[in-house]
Amino acid sequence: MDTNYVSAELEFDVEFYDVDPMQIVWHGNYIKYFEKARCALLDTIGYGYLAMRDSGFAFPVTGISAKYIGSFRLGDRVRARAVLEEYENCIKIKYELFNARTGELCTKGSSTQMAYDIAAGASRFSCSQIFIEKVEALLREGGARK
Repeated sequence: MDTNYVSAELEFDVEFYDVDPMQIVWHGNYIKYFEKARCALLDTIGYGYLAMRDSGFAFPVTGISAKYIGSFRLGDRVRARAVLEEYENCIKIKYELFNARTGELCTKGSSTQMAYDIAAGASRFSCSQIFIEKVEALLREGGARK
């Protein structure tokens, strides 16, 4: 297995407020699950949303996609995985959502975020140097998995 990547995983239960009347997770909540995985990944890197802001940057989502393969239901346990695919020009993350009990892949997707310099009030076509340095330090250690 290649260890030259940065990733994070977490598990959580499907909650009542995430399901529709048929007790299946409403499609929009899968994006929220991606966000949970993204936050875990950014925490692994040491560059969560508060650190971004403190370094003078925001990273708005500029694109997101989801491929629904299976469904989660009330009572299921989700294992969410986020893998950093790009970090120099933008932040691109790949997601996989598994049923933690069965191992079934239920959803996969990706998101792209662009660097925004808060002080300048302008988008940048490269990520902040502090973010790049944090990722590269993890990669030098042989990758990072959480």
